[in-house]
Amino acid sequence: MTVTDQVSGDRAAHGDLADPAFWRLPRPERLAAFARLRELEAPVLFTPPPGTARTSGKPFYALVRHADVMTASRTPKVFASAPGATTPEPAGWAKALFGNSMVNMDGAEHAALRRIISRRFTPRLLAATEENIGRLAGRLVDEMIAERPGDFMPSAASRLPLEVICDLMGIPAEHRPRIAAQIDHASEQVGVERRGRLRIPGRGTASLAMMQLVMARLARERRRRPQDDLVSALVRADVDGEGLSSRELGAFFSLLLVAGVETTRNAIAHGVSLLDRHPEQRELLRSDFDRYIGGAVEEIVRHSTPIIQFRRTVVSEFELGGRTFLPGEKVALLYASANRDEAVFTRPDLFDITRSPNPHLGYGGGGPHHCLGAHLARLEMTALFRELLTRRAVIRRTGEPGLVDSNFDNRVGSLPLSMGPTVT
Repeated sequence: MTVTDQVSGDRAAHGDLADPAFWRLPRPERLAAFARLRELEAPVLFTPPPGTARTSGKPFYALVRHADVMTASRTPKVFASAPGATTPEPAGWAKALFGNSMVNMDGAEHAALRRIISRRFTPRLLAATEENIGRLAGRLVDEMIAERPGDFMPSAASRLPLEVICDLMGIPAEHRPRIAAQIDHASEQVGVERRGRLRIPGRGTASLAMMQLVMARLARERRRRPQDDLVSALVRADVDGEGLSSRELGAFFSLLLVAGVETTRNAIAHGVSLLDRHPEQRELLRSDFDRYIGGAVEEIVRHSTPIIQFRRTVVSEFELGGRTFLPGEKVALLYASANRDEAVFTRPDLFDITRSPNPHLGYGGGGPHHCLGAHLARLEMTALFRELLTRRAVIRRTGEPGLVDSNFDNRVGSLPLSMGPTVT
């Protein structure tokens, strides 16, 4: 079954996910298209229009139901991340030059790398990081109150996750402004619509190369003179003789920055916007912050879904969602659709910080690729919203978020704001 069997007329308007023009549609129209796809009997095959295969990749089936996305996520022996989880797949030369990212790995290779990294997130390190996050959030909001910026994004939204990760890794202060600029440049290359074409992974190679160079130098320094930071822990061999090479460290750092900083900054920005558009939810959260913040963070992530999709390659025959998938076929895991599935979420378009249960897939659908930084993101959002909502100076939006057209992430380019009247 192809998409042409299901719809007619304009490809984008009728929900053709392979057409770059679809990702220029307003988000409500996209969500409506996902809802129509969820009603179909089986996943639909989408084929890129002529002339766009280079940017839109190969034909793919869209998994849009919550159950299907979760099953595929938890069946990595069938739905593989290799050779690439983004669209199009990373070129072989890019992997050779920069190292392979964990998001594109499977099986023993992925498990070994994840094990090395997970072991370094010790309780002591996490406790110190949580304390640091609280201090950073307070300082950044102090600066916002004093400086009254017109755009929330380059202030607290972007700076908090960047500073947290740089502190965690032990990145010297002099490198951070340049790294921040390179993150923005690299992130803007992934799945973003420009002049009618989706910009693709690999175009930001200069940005990635710069970040790799910083990490290679830092890794050499930490091997000679270890410090109490994550880089030192990662490059030192543990009791099993496992440690990261400079190239592996660079690939992990690039993933941590582009994925960790971007996803959290976007979730924070969407959260500010959602709470401003729903003052009754904001006041409920303010009334008993500690009671409601856990649910608020999860609902912000569900409602905004910072990562729209990842891709998988089928490696063995498998029945899912009313279709038998065959080896070599591509599937897209549409988290943005799964998180609005009416079969799982009552009134899914409603923003409700008391929603329970809330089994959203904003951090992935479980399995080996569940987001490694989910706990860190929750800590950052909790700390920053605590500062934003418990101060006397109230932050208000002065305009709509400047959303960036993308088939990969729900990116916020700008968020106009002002400091409102004090709370009495």
